[in-house]
Amino acid sequence: MDTPVCLIDTGSDGRLCVQESALQILQQIQEPVVVVSVVGLYRTGKSYLMNRLAGKQTGFALGSTIESTTKGIWMWCLSHPTKAGSTLVLLDTEGLGDVDKGDSKHDTKIFSLAVLLSSTLVLNSRGTIDNRAIEELHFIWAVRDFTLERKINGQDATEDEYLEFALKLKLGNSSQVNNFNLPRECIRKYFPSRKCFTIPFPTNPDNVSYLETLDPAEISKQFLEVTERFCQFIFDQSQVKYLKDGHTVTGRVLGHLVKTYVDTISTGAVPCLENAVIAMAKIENESAVKEGLEVYQSGMEKLKDSFPLELNEITFEHQSFSLMATQTFMKRSFRDHDGKYLTSLEEAINLQFDAYLWDNEKASEAKCECFMSVLSDPMKERINQGFYAKPGGYDLFCQDLEDIVNQYNNLACKEVKIAEVLEKFLQDKVSVATAILQADDKLTENERRIFEERERAVLLEQEIKAQEERQRQLEEKMATEQQNNEDRVRQVIERMEEEISRQQQETQRAMESKLREQSALMEKGFQEKSWLRL
Repeated sequence: MDTPVCLIDTGSDGRLCVQESALQILQQIQEPVVVVSVVGLYRTGKSYLMNRLAGKQTGFALGSTIESTTKGIWMWCLSHPTKAGSTLVLLDTEGLGDVDKGDSKHDTKIFSLAVLLSSTLVLNSRGTIDNRAIEELHFIWAVRDFTLERKINGQDATEDEYLEFALKLKLGNSSQVNNFNLPRECIRKYFPSRKCFTIPFPTNPDNVSYLETLDPAEISKQFLEVTERFCQFIFDQSQVKYLKDGHTVTGRVLGHLVKTYVDTISTGAVPCLENAVIAMAKIENESAVKEGLEVYQSGMEKLKDSFPLELNEITFEHQSFSLMATQTFMKRSFRDHDGKYLTSLEEAINLQFDAYLWDNEKASEAKCECFMSVLSDPMKERINQGFYAKPGGYDLFCQDLEDIVNQYNNLACKEVKIAEVLEKFLQDKVSVATAILQADDKLTENERRIFEERERAVLLEQEIKAQEERQRQLEEKMATEQQNNEDRVRQVIERMEEEISRQQQETQRAMESKLREQSALMEKGFQEKSWLRL
């Protein structure tokens, strides 16, 4: 994207509305996404920070008046500068506390969406981290226009130490202490991984409104240094967004989350991650089945142009395309814990395979019948001319028939319908053979009976051959399905192991953060609260 687009618009009535054009952009992003959202009071320079993350001087509207420029939530999708194969999604939110809105609930909706959608949340504030700033939050924290010395008890402090000092809890159980501690406890509990940047004033106050057009020489070097450090930290430390079960969020999945959350909020309900994931799992899994089946059908339709094929050829290709279909399904599906959707895909593929086998058999049958028609035309002509209606005619007929069968078996040796078409041909010639046999005066009655028995034996043998061929083909088909099932089970196990590994990594990361928080609280005498953290 060359420029940002509006993802969630704020209507004149204050209602939030997802922009379909933005969702279409997200639908095209198949890569994992790193989502960075910025929230904070209006006219505090949020958009400038996001433009810096985008590597641009302009993009998100900065504005130059006291009015809030950004309305709703705007989105900018870019190739991630340091994480190959992923997309950086920047979300610039409408400023909180805009007097024109006069609706604190609207601020809550915007803030909630930013938290729910992001993998990294940037809280942009101005001045200092004071008690009011914390209480109004009920998070990397970027403190803008910071002018104080960072000292704690007379000692120089780092930016992170400054943040932790601002979040320090007070000992005691009075209502005043509890009110003081509550927002800080919430921040410490729900944002165990925290980072702070204190960003100095960028330039002469008269030039702040025109920051995006200023020459770098007119901007404070310290300001540029801190914002560069801020951007690098975001690029290096912000993680790909995952759902809680370890499923990677792509642009398409993010689009589903946006739509689900906004629709939920619009009804007045509280957005719930679990409900959103359940709703999205149904949409994604149904689409995964459709995509998998399309992959299978696309391959088999091209193969169909080569029908008829030997059974082992068509089953081999079926196996290959079926495996590709399952892989396609696996890439998109998630939370198919009971295998309902994978089973649906298997059943659809099996139905399609049966249809392709039928098409292949009909093509083979037509080809075999064509061979037989060409080979037997001379015999048909002789029969019509009465060539075999003479003494010794039955023997001539049998010789011609044997020649036709031998030539046919040579031509149609690789056809799946070779036996059945030959069986049908021999059955059709029974009445003709009987008539010729009875008309042959050269033969005795005993010889006629012997030949009749021989004909019945030949027909029975051919019928058995046709049945055996059908049984062989059925067994081959069943063996193929067994192999396909084993391949699917292997893919499911690999997928589960990957998800478990991701879940373990996320759990480990969260546990390490909580243990650090617990340790910090215990050091300060908050043993009871530290155990409640876990």
